Amino acid sequence: MSTVTTLPQVSLPTGYRLAEVDDTVHRQAVIDVDEWAFAEQTDEADAAARVWPLEPGRSVGVWDERDPRAPRLAAFHSSYAFAMPVPGGDRLPTAGLTWVSVHPGHRRRGLARAMLTAHLHRSLARGEVLSALNAAEVGIYGRYGYGVATHHLHVTVGRGATLRAVPGSEDLVVELDTADRDRHAGLVQAVHSSVDRPGWLTRDTAAMRARVLVDRPSDRRGAEALRIAVVRAGDGAPRAYALFRRRSVWSEAHLPQGVVQVREAVALDAAAARALWGTLADLDLMGSVEARHLPTDDPLHGLLVDHRAARVVEHDDVWLRLLDAPAALTRRRYQRDVDVVLQVRDAVLPGNDGRWRLRGGPGGAEVTRATGPADLALDVADLAAAYLGGTSLGALALAGRVTELTPGALAPASAAFGWPVAPGTTWGF
Repeated sequence: MSTVTTLPQVSLPTGYRLAEVDDTVHRQAVIDVDEWAFAEQTDEADAAARVWPLEPGRSVGVWDERDPRAPRLAAFHSSYAFAMPVPGGDRLPTAGLTWVSVHPGHRRRGLARAMLTAHLHRSLARGEVLSALNAAEVGIYGRYGYGVATHHLHVTVGRGATLRAVPGSEDLVVELDTADRDRHAGLVQAVHSSVDRPGWLTRDTAAMRARVLVDRPSDRRGAEALRIAVVRAGDGAPRAYALFRRRSVWSEAHLPQGVVQVREAVALDAAAARALWGTLADLDLMGSVEARHLPTDDPLHGLLVDHRAARVVEHDDVWLRLLDAPAALTRRRYQRDVDVVLQVRDAVLPGNDGRWRLRGGPGGAEVTRATGPADLALDVADLAAAYLGGTSLGALALAGRVTELTPGALAPASAAFGWPVAPGTTWGF
């Protein structure tokens, strides 16, 4: 993948300049803009635990140079070099957009628009096929061609929730320990990276692998240090893990109502999932388990005997952008044979705009410019929403986001774009 140093031409007010940012030399300026943008301030204890995750050469900011004697960073963004799994197992080069920050004193001046436009063009020039992000504000990114491609669940269940029996789970061993970066980072990475699921971003740098085990003092908020539960097979091989902490709570009648807060839970098979959740849901002095960032088809769903006893809240997760739509469509697989002409609208990256003929199936796909009439019409953001198989073209059509131009074309295309496993991740970036 080529290194990109040239910045695209963007429109900015007089006195502002778009430029690459050295996140080592200008680290404090980056932190300052980020804290202003998100109304957060890192205390000394959290700062001491921080792992710096940004990757060299991938950061761009806008400098306020109206006073040339004292230029200040007014806006900033960076990206990670991810490889995103897509339906069929291929891993596509993906720019993980992150740290999008505009100082509140410089809002409504087009700084974010300039940065996001630069990000899309720079990522495409690097050969990245997709861009992904977690959105702090949902009203921004659709304008730049991003669509919600994955969702995650926050699930709360009571202590002792009845789970279905799974053969083999009783043969597994569950170990409980205090999470330790040196002892557990390799184990967590080995299990996490073994999952086969579209959208399942892995942590491929040392900083990312260390970051998941960071135990910031502010995260505790009266709870204990970060713990880990590890499920092992008879030969000692890890089959599942959960990162969690317990928060002690007592009622006025002095009854235990503690909360198990699960940061991340991953299991490689049903038996391991049953052993893991059976342990987490039966810890002494606890009243409930709160699990965050679960895929929408996480095994916990199917294990619960009484679904009504669980409180489930669904959230948007990864927003996806097709930077090179024909390459992205070519490199995924489809559940059934499909031959469809898509009329794609893309106002930001004109190389995607137009009619594309997709011919594909379980064994592969090809995409070419189409000369004939289109069968379906949709925006590139809606194509991104359907791309990983988590949202159907049929559902988008019900909302008026996909138009069927050829009668009967929608149903087979919608079935082809689906996938047996829901896309998802367990962490945000």
